[in-house]
Amino acid sequence: MSQELSEIELQRRESLNKLRSLGIEPYPAALYPVDALSAATKENYTEGKQVCLAGRLMRKKVQGKASFGEIQDSEGRIQVYFNRDEICLGDDKSMYNDVFKKLLDLGDFLGVKGELFKTQVGEITVLVKEFELLSKSIKPLPLPKVDAEGIVHDAFSNPETRYRQRYVDLVVNPSVKETFIKRSKIISSMRQFLNSKEYIEVETPILQPIPGGAAARPFVTHHNALDTPLYLRIANELYLKRLIVGGFDGVYEFAKDFRNEGMDRTHNPEFTQMEIYVAYKDYLWMMDFVEEMLEKICIDVLGTTTIQVGEKEVSFKRPFKRISMIDSIQEHTGIDIGNMDLSELKETCKKLEVEIDDSMGKGKLIDEIFGEKCESSYIQPTFITDYPVEMSPLCKKHRSNPELTERFELMINGKELANAYTELNDPIDQKERFEEQAMLSEKGDDEAMFIDLDFVRSLEYGMPPTSGMGIGIDRLVMLLTNQQSIQEVLFFPQMKPEKFVGQKGPELSENEKYIFNILSKEGSMDLISLKEASGLSNKQWDKGIKGLGKHGLTKVIKTGDSLLVEVVE
Repeated sequence: MSQELSEIELQRRESLNKLRSLGIEPYPAALYPVDALSAATKENYTEGKQVCLAGRLMRKKVQGKASFGEIQDSEGRIQVYFNRDEICLGDDKSMYNDVFKKLLDLGDFLGVKGELFKTQVGEITVLVKEFELLSKSIKPLPLPKVDAEGIVHDAFSNPETRYRQRYVDLVVNPSVKETFIKRSKIISSMRQFLNSKEYIEVETPILQPIPGGAAARPFVTHHNALDTPLYLRIANELYLKRLIVGGFDGVYEFAKDFRNEGMDRTHNPEFTQMEIYVAYKDYLWMMDFVEEMLEKICIDVLGTTTIQVGEKEVSFKRPFKRISMIDSIQEHTGIDIGNMDLSELKETCKKLEVEIDDSMGKGKLIDEIFGEKCESSYIQPTFITDYPVEMSPLCKKHRSNPELTERFELMINGKELANAYTELNDPIDQKERFEEQAMLSEKGDDEAMFIDLDFVRSLEYGMPPTSGMGIGIDRLVMLLTNQQSIQEVLFFPQMKPEKFVGQKGPELSENEKYIFNILSKEGSMDLISLKEASGLSNKQWDKGIKGLGKHGLTKVIKTGDSLLVEVVE
């Protein structure tokens, strides 16, 4: 992207200067007394009603001393009519002849005061009595045009540009804004449902000393004052269960979680989960609960339980199908893996051409088989139940089969939407499961769970029987808005840094240069070794290494018990 100004941008800057020379401030600070919005004004139309609206000027058709235009506000668009003699009552006609005709551009924010009337073709219009420039647009909006045959020209449709410039996308593509309004309504409906059950909404730490509650690779940072690594949370499960120990019967949180994993159309490194834990319940109860909640959300937001997802119709009407994971694998492969040991599972994976590696335990192998051979088949809402114990280190063993756990995942349109357990509340069993995860970590599984001894201690005080569930908000929004990519339901999805033509690299301090030169020779170094090699004071070191991270030149990753600093390529 070039930083050089186009001819139009230069012209708009010239208009900006001319406005100031006329004594008109293009960015006024004072409140503008808006008392009407476009959609409500048209819905509740009254001939001659006085209104005060504000928004962007999106159309301007000058016809001598009278002109038509359109103002776009948060609700939509409304037509405005500018008449020179209505706006300029005296001899001075410059407000219309100079300001409106010559110095206002599409995209400018205007405030207009006037009265309502209908044109000869019946279009509700504001007869402008006075207008005020509220903010000058010095960069032209990309304005798609629809011809008489309904064909869109000059569409602002390139995905990468749309995601980077979401502020433009929202202005020129009304359907995008509708998606995010629906997102807000989905979250609001879910929150209302949870509150109606008298569960308590809470907040738990985002920066955690131990990233627990899920099997995923975390983002790591370093807290200078405490001199300790901290992790962006991969889940909030363990903190919510501590609150159940503390005496709450039901708690939930809309949580921002972070996982240092790959990106695709259904994964973003930062995502939103709703997690809930309810005492004295089990996973069977939770299935009924999820069905009720999703049915309600669909009716609240869409007015129906049947939705369109791509070319398929999906029904959220209760009840949903239920099938165990072992039965699902047998249904889709013809193979019963129920009693297989590790070596038999590896052979089965080879037979089914499922890619594996030596670090994978039984749980991981079964998960790979299911993901490869079964998952995509579940279009209608389906609960996959009773996972093998190795796959669920925080889940209670099945009451009738100790090889399995009381767990379900809700599959819709071939993807997991929700995950739920009858929670493990046996502290001895929990510690043993953590230790098994630690062994997987030593084998090279960077998604294995950390041992959280404080959480084990909380269970030792006693946690009542509990059921917990996490549901992916972004994926739910994708389903209910018929979007195929997670980027379409995130205002600002994660992307590679934008490169600007002619942009210089970051200006480094002397300490930053010194540390970077040492690190560049090696490519990566142990954090402590790098600090010692620099010979800098604590203050100089902290400022220097933090600055390199901010510039995006280095990153810190955890390897075993140590921290490694790497040069970012």
